[in-house]
Amino acid sequence: MRTTWTALKLFICLSALTGLLYPLAVWGGARLFLRARAEGSMVEAGGRAAGSALVGQNFSGARYFHPRPSAVNYGALPSGGSNLSPASAALEAAVKQRRALYGAAAPADMLTASGSGLDPHISPEAARLQCARVAKARSAAEIDIMSLVDAMTEPRQGGFLGEARVNVLLLNLELDGKYSK
Repeated sequence: MRTTWTALKLFICLSALTGLLYPLAVWGGARLFLRARAEGSMVEAGGRAAGSALVGQNFSGARYFHPRPSAVNYGALPSGGSNLSPASAALEAAVKQRRALYGAAAPADMLTASGSGLDPHISPEAARLQCARVAKARSAAEIDIMSLVDAMTEPRQGGFLGEARVNVLLLNLELDGKYSK
């Protein structure tokens, strides 16, 4: 009985420590030092939340830059990849369809979905590929749209981690601000 009581006390203490105190400490520290990230990196436009800078969302139509394809239709709860094999006929058909939409020179990030299905970024090459369409739809000069893409391109993290990237939500909000009708 003594062993059971000791085990129960240890269970309660560790549950409180790892299930309550530690998460509250991490959340409190994040709110104190990284407030925007702790709150979901929400982006506001026109006084309302437009989305998160860390979670991809679907943009369609010629007026907007399109994000990387999503295997989960940009749903945050069922996030994940398609788990299709490189030899899969379904993956081959999806890539063929996307290649028809974006052209033979489309970069891989416009042809295949990301592992999470929620990647908010595309490569600068993928953004430049879409500049002509967006410029035409917004009656703007293509060079101006390309300059905007260049200005919105984020460098590698720390100068050496990852690749340069463009946040699609932020780029499209910038477009709406500069080229709204």
